[in-house]
Order: sequence, then structure tokens, then C-alpha cells
Amino acid sequence: MVNGTRGICFFNDSWPSIESGCILKPMALLMTRHLRPIFDGKLRCGWVGGKPHLIAYHDREWGVPIHEDRKHFEMLLLEGAQAGLTWETILLRRDGYRRAFAEFDPKKVARFTAKKKAVLLKNPGIIRNRLKIDSAVTNAQAFLMVQEEFGSFDRYIWQFVGGTPKVNRWARMSQVPATSPESDALSNDLKKRGFRFVGSTIIYAYMQATGLVNDHTEDCFTRRR
Repeated sequence: MVNGTRGICFFNDSWPSIESGCILKPMALLMTRHLRPIFDGKLRCGWVGGKPHLIAYHDREWGVPIHEDRKHFEMLLLEGAQAGLTWETILLRRDGYRRAFAEFDPKKVARFTAKKKAVLLKNPGIIRNRLKIDSAVTNAQAFLMVQEEFGSFDRYIWQFVGGTPKVNRWARMSQVPATSPESDALSNDLKKRGFRFVGSTIIYAYMQATGLVNDHTEDCFTRRR
């Protein structure tokens, strides 16, 4: 399809159907040799393709509005870790990040010591980049300061789109921008508050992921939910 991707999911006989959300353990998925395609006939955004973990993420999470602070912190951390990489690279390591970064609890991450960060540099379950690990801790500290000032990070973040999702209407993924005036403004404000790895492109991806922006293409089945 030109504008989207028909639902294709790969399973062995012991795994659930696409209707259950394609929730698979990433490493089990990567190591499985005998897969068969499942077609569910649903048209999705063009970036999804036929990989089960991407389908599940697209169908259940991408563009769904988030209002829980720990989830906001998780997505900020993961989107920052993605810098220079693909989202799939990070998504396949999500469980590793969850274990490594205290279930994405910003209070705990903010207290990570130099010794703890040195241990993380040896952790094969995450991207072992010193700057990204350092920024996760710095961002947790800044995150807590925002919570203290605004009562919640959620209250702070949603003001940048006027409190409601910005719903775009793109015919194809090639029309979706990498940044927006809103992501520029949010990126600049986050930087002033001490956050790192929060350039406008990263922040626009974060806004898409957390539902501040809905960039599902017009032909995507999620538009009819």
C-alpha cells in the first residue's frame, strides 16, 4: 500500500493472534526461526510494517493520550535513548530499560550514583552510551523539579498543546513533520529547565508517542476507534 501498511503479523502456533495485540517477548521474537504470517486486514500507518512488536506498539500505545507522570518519564527516557537510532532498537530493549531504570521511577533514577551509572554502562539490556545514561539521571532530577513547580509533570506538559491532543490529518507518512512549533517551544523550555537529549525532533517523537499529537494517517484503522 502507498499510504499505509496492511496488518501482517508473524507467529508460531503457540503465540496469540494479532487481535490480542501481538504482545511478545522481544528476545523470544528475535530468536524464533519458524514464523508464519497472519493477515488481519487492518490498514496502519506506513512506518509500522509487519513486525509484531511494532504492530502492538502502534495499535495500543502510539498516539494514545498519556496523563500518568511515570509513563511520561518512561517515554522521555526512551525517546532520548533513541537519538541516532531507530525506535525499534529501543522498543526491543524496553524491558531492559525498565529493569535498569527502576521501573521508570524518576525519584529512584534521580538518586543514581556514579557507581550505579558505571554498572549501567556494562548492561547489555540497554544502549550503553555514557551521555545517554547520564542524561537519564539529570532528566529525572529536572523532572522532579517540574513536578514540584506544577504539581505534576502531566499538568506542565499538556499546556504546550492547550490541554487537548493536536489531531493532524495527514494522507501519507511522508507529510508528517519531524518537528512543529509546539515541539520547538517545549524543547526550548525543557532545555532551560536542565533536561538533555530533548531536541525538537526527539520531543516531537515524544509528543506523538504520548498522544499530545495524533499523527495517525487518515487511512489508519485507529482513526475509526
